[in-house]
Amino acid sequence: MPEHIAAALCYLLGLITGVLFLVVEPYRSNRLIRFHAFQSVFLSAAWFVVWLAAVILLPGLGFFLVPLLALGFLALWLYLISSTYQGRKVVLPLIGLWAARQAG
Repeated sequence: MPEHIAAALCYLLGLITGVLFLVVEPYRSNRLIRFHAFQSVFLSAAWFVVWLAAVILLPGLGFFLVPLLALGFLALWLYLISSTYQGRKVVLPLIGLWAARQAG
């Protein structure tokens, strides 16, 4: 599979495909694919934390805030898949730095 397609697929199911590409050879030894897999895993974790915080800490406002946040994450997810498929490397502000550090 071409590198840019494998990198884009890391985002397809978030945590699941991110972890899958981290453990399957030959992808786990490819630095670019490892970066996108880690970024996918960290983005999935960030979405869960933001969702949980909005639901627990802002119960009334969370009803309106969670769908808006979900739309934002959906747009970011689609942008990451599209950009990565086109061969561009998008490094998210904090998550991307952690992913780059983990990818080696």
